[in-house]
Amino acid sequence: MVATTVMVKVKQAHINDFIRACVMNHEHSICEPGNMRFDVLQSADDPTAFMLYEAYNSPLSAAAHKKTAHYAAWRDTVADWMAEPRKGIPYTGIKP
Repeated sequence: MVATTVMVKVKQAHINDFIRACVMNHEHSICEPGNMRFDVLQSADDPTAFMLYEAYNSPLSAAAHKKTAHYAAWRDTVADWMAEPRKGIPYTGIKP
């Protein structure tokens, strides 16, 4: 398993837009071959802070996600809504 956390800070005016775009990306991503999990989380303390948790069964499946139309649409749609560049942190699964 490979997992990535993506830390995102969104401009206050675009919080709801960002959530809608992430829900659409989530709905498509969970149908991808090899997807094990795709969570969209919002900070309880800072409504402009989000974390995306993506888990795939292999590095190939994770890489394939970046080539999907829905990922490209999400990436391009949310780009101007970011308060700062997003930060992806890759992990290798230990358990399960």
